[in-house]
Amino acid sequence: MFDLDPYLARIHLPLAPTPDPDGLAILQRAHRLAIPFENLDVALGRGIRIDSDSVFAKLVTARRGGYCFEQGRLFLDAMAALGFAARPLFARVWLGADGQVPPTTHTLALVTFGNARGHGRDWIADAGFGGSYAPPMPLADGEEAEAPDGARFRLARDPMFGWTLSRNGDAASTDGRVDARADDGWQRQYSFTTDPVYPSDLALSNHWVATAAESRFVRHRIVSIPLPHGFATLTDTLYRRRNANQAVEAVIDDPRVYRMRLGMIFGIDLDPQEIAGLKLFGAA
Repeated sequence: MFDLDPYLARIHLPLAPTPDPDGLAILQRAHRLAIPFENLDVALGRGIRIDSDSVFAKLVTARRGGYCFEQGRLFLDAMAALGFAARPLFARVWLGADGQVPPTTHTLALVTFGNARGHGRDWIADAGFGGSYAPPMPLADGEEAEAPDGARFRLARDPMFGWTLSRNGDAASTDGRVDARADDGWQRQYSFTTDPVYPSDLALSNHWVATAAESRFVRHRIVSIPLPHGFATLTDTLYRRRNANQAVEAVIDDPRVYRMRLGMIFGIDLDPQEIAGLKLFGAA
């Protein structure tokens, strides 16, 4: 059984949202603002477990963050406890892919709402994308939505990859990656299909993401979190933060400053030995 009260306390929601589109928007926004995206346990050699108990223990009880397979599991469990009908989807992240077809290394949720005649309408929701913040959207060709940072998101059918989610907005409210094939302001975030995704599929993709030498999550230490009107990222030692009209970018060369940023901006508390274990400032 999912322990709903500690989860709602973790994301600072005093009341459980209703299982409707407005409630979904409230839930996803609160989740993203409270629980950072991060892969630091990969560098620390701890491995990434994505079963419900392990994810809850890490992201809720221990107040850490996680990447999409962890965030997605927690978000699906929370939605089920709140009465939403949702299931996972797979996505290919095009940011930084340089035109090559990327693997299915991202997961998001398909949420179905019924109506009086029993015909459901599908929405997408994403509690675990580390590159930007997209609000929940109805799954419809040409559907657009505006994020709190002012960026616009658009869904379009894709003849090869099912669906594509694109973003048009200030790059300062992202993790800095770009779609090399974009030339009109719209940046592809990822493509996805609505094919069924099973636990074994998620386990296999999670294993590749956490262990493959070519995986971005093996090569880099990545942390990000949406801000009320912006975004903050820490990729290795490059720190970028934008909120409304204020923007900061700096390279961190002191492990004490790195640890302070982790705590103050992202809410991640690592001790000095763990910071050394990330091997960003010399060997541990």
